[in-house]
Amino acid sequence: MDKKVEISMLWEIYGSLLTDKQNEYIDYYYNQDLSLSEIAENDNITRQAVRDIIKKGERKLFEYEEKLLFMKKTINQEQKIQQILFNLTKIEKDSSDKQITSILEGIKKELNCLV
Repeated sequence: MDKKVEISMLWEIYGSLLTDKQNEYIDYYYNQDLSLSEIAENDNITRQAVRDIIKKGERKLFEYEEKLLFMKKTINQEQKIQQILFNLTKIEKDSSDKQITSILEGIKKELNCLV
């Protein structure tokens, strides 16, 4: 997984556990695509200070995920749901019974709400 995507996902899950500055700067840098210089200029601090704050925040995000595994569990759950949806579609195509098709469509709709 791309580091930017991974950090954005971790930030979405654990961002509120970071300090206000770490949360804010990671959002600016990864989600709003501001450069370190732009963030530094906006807050009137050095580029290096912004980088340090972001790096500390990144380490915290990875520590939280290592301990809590919310992102890993979510990704695994989504993969399982996708596999179930695939199998349901396969059964639905092979079935000639309208009642079974209707039940399968309902199950698929419910699973799609989880993804």
